[in-house]
Amino acid sequence: MPGIRRMDHVGITVADLDAAVGFFTRLGLEVEGRMPLQGEFVDTVTGIPGSRTEIAMLRAPDGGASVELSTFHHPDVIPGPTTTMANDLGLRNVAFQVDGLHSMVETLSDDGYGLVGGIGEYEGVWLMAYVRGPEGIIVALAERLD
Repeated sequence: MPGIRRMDHVGITVADLDAAVGFFTRLGLEVEGRMPLQGEFVDTVTGIPGSRTEIAMLRAPDGGASVELSTFHHPDVIPGPTTTMANDLGLRNVAFQVDGLHSMVETLSDDGYGLVGGIGEYEGVWLMAYVRGPEGIIVALAERLD
């Protein structure tokens, strides 16, 4: 029977692919590959004739779903909002379970990426924070406390 087998990846379009790759590798993701794409396949899938893009695939150390970062060289990327909040329509965040959340937040802050709000604790089981990364991407970091 047709149906979903597994979560494969989340795709995020960015203007500065190098900065986005740097941010996500700083979080601990590993680059699986990076390559330019163009031609009939990309034109068909994206619905953008004559498109040229470059993608980078990143994966967490334990495997699972990937993050696909892409930038367009043709046509130009269209700037989107960089100050979205949790109640704005659309993709809200990309979430990762982490170890050492406070340390990660401090490191990202040193790199110029700040908290959207604060670090919350849920029923003594989870710590969680939203960090606004490059181009306004919100990354949720969650640490299990038990």
